[in-house]
Amino acid sequence: MDTEIEVKFVNVNHDDVREKLTKLGATLISPMRLMRRVIIETPDLIAKNGYIRIRDEGDKTTVTYKQFSELSVDGAKEIEIAVSEFQKTIDLFKAAGLDYKSFQESKRETWKLDDTEVDLDVWPWLNEYIEIEGTSESELRNSASKLGLKWENAVFGDVMAAYRIQYPRISDKDTVANLASVKFGDPLPDFLI
Repeated sequence: MDTEIEVKFVNVNHDDVREKLTKLGATLISPMRLMRRVIIETPDLIAKNGYIRIRDEGDKTTVTYKQFSELSVDGAKEIEIAVSEFQKTIDLFKAAGLDYKSFQESKRETWKLDDTEVDLDVWPWLNEYIEIEGTSESELRNSASKLGLKWENAVFGDVMAAYRIQYPRISDKDTVANLASVKFGDPLPDFLI
């Protein structure tokens, strides 16, 4: 499996980040776009802290097996492939007995800063945050510093790490993956109240 080297910074203002990225000469790769995904979990996957994600990224569709060994800069492992059709891929997994548990929407804008990718992310019920991905922790630290972000505010893990900061009373067992629908315009779920 590939090691994913990434960090999140929560409660950031996307307009401020865009302005800094532009001043730093970063390149806008993909403007803000709607992304749709389904999450497939089985008892075996959950036991390994893993899941399967089928994601329509706007310009491509991917299938990813993701596993978190720990919540750290390099704690995520993944295998990702591109596929041609979002719905047909969902149908294929369902026919094989792997139906999805959660349908989720988010929005993402992608920039290239030096050797890192900077994603401006928006999720239902969550303040704006960014994710920086690269090939080493030093690259991430360098990009974060250029953007005026302090490493001591870094957050690691999947999107639930950001939800847990914004909603500190939720338990480790509470996750948006337990919701059948995570869409813009959906009412705030009870576990986040």
